[in-house]
Amino acid sequence: MAFLSSVKGGAGRGRAEALAFPGLVALAALAVATPCGAETLKANFALSLLGLSIGHASANGVIEGRSYRIDISMRTTGLASLVNDTRGAATASGALSSEGLAPTSYANTTSNTYETRTVRMSLAGNSVRAVHVDPTPWDLPVRIPVTESNKSHITDPVSALIMSVPASEPLVGPSACNRTIPVFDGVTRFDVTLSFVEMRNVETQGYSGPVSVCAARYRPIAGHRPDSASTRFMAENSDITVWLAPLPTAHAVVPYRMALRTNVGMLTVEPAEFHLGGGRRQAAERAAPERSTAEQ
Repeated sequence: MAFLSSVKGGAGRGRAEALAFPGLVALAALAVATPCGAETLKANFALSLLGLSIGHASANGVIEGRSYRIDISMRTTGLASLVNDTRGAATASGALSSEGLAPTSYANTTSNTYETRTVRMSLAGNSVRAVHVDPTPWDLPVRIPVTESNKSHITDPVSALIMSVPASEPLVGPSACNRTIPVFDGVTRFDVTLSFVEMRNVETQGYSGPVSVCAARYRPIAGHRPDSASTRFMAENSDITVWLAPLPTAHAVVPYRMALRTNVGMLTVEPAEFHLGGGRRQAAERAAPERSTAEQ
């Protein structure tokens, strides 16, 4: 759920925080592709700020058996690229079990007008085994130190996009949303807390079915500047929503849409395409509980 830490970069100080922006698109750009018998999804998303297009994202990956892999990419377009030409790519892979996701590798390369940064991380047992960041943030000495305990019982920002639901619980409703996700992106450690708001029916190219609407909150833990106005803004931001679509075979949910208030206006991440495979449309319909009056 790197989008919550990354959006603050737009209001932050200098190059290090600006490079965090592509983490936002990790939430938006989850897509899973083609092997037979796998849980499949293919999605493209449009990013807009104050109703103006600022970029797009796409991704490919697969959840198959007990393993998963996700590859994503993004870039700013139009006026946004004139102000700060930002692009990025990230990948994550690991195992999927009844306990949830156990990532084994994560890599992310982001670039903007100022510089390019690469993060590589290996994990085991939901703990970091090794991490390499090049270049390191210029303001690292004044950031809150990340301890070894901060790097245990976590997930990476891309793997965080696949959220397991207990086998006994439905995939649409409170059980889809209500959770706290501990995330480490190689530099910062933060929690994302989701809480259920309502259920809706949605329709876009490739998908028609139920989603769960969740309110999201960001809580910084380590790796950030204690004097950062942008971190404080995001920590106090109560105007963030994430819509989650079900993956029945994996018994998990993934982001479908996101909206959040930034210090310059409302940012939305909308699906232009959201293709479901492996008979998942019918499975999604079966996964939905009785319709609520909140559905549209």
